[in-house]
Amino acid sequence: MEVAATMKFARMSASKGRQVAAMIQGLSANEAMKLTEFKGRKASALIGKTLKSAIANAENNAKIASDTLRVKEAVVNGGPRMKRSWPRARGSASPILKRTCHVRIILTDGAK
Repeated sequence: MEVAATMKFARMSASKGRQVAAMIQGLSANEAMKLTEFKGRKASALIGKTLKSAIANAENNAKIASDTLRVKEAVVNGGPRMKRSWPRARGSASPILKRTCHVRIILTDGAK
């Protein structure tokens, strides 16, 4: 059975999130939690929150034990960008893009 969790509009760029998502893909849920806890990146903290949510969904909604779960898929897609500007010389401005992303984690227990 598959269980999913999604975090939308996370304040990090999708490319930085994809690096951490690629590391946890295919691992057991417990190993992935350890990896996200001790990896010193902002993306790992946000992906760890989503992973905890997916594990809680599996335990409470689907009644699956957390020690049998594996990360089937971890996807980080780009979200909308907040457009700001930075003042420059002679009245001009430089653009600033504050990027967001959507994190989706799918866990499976291996049973069909």
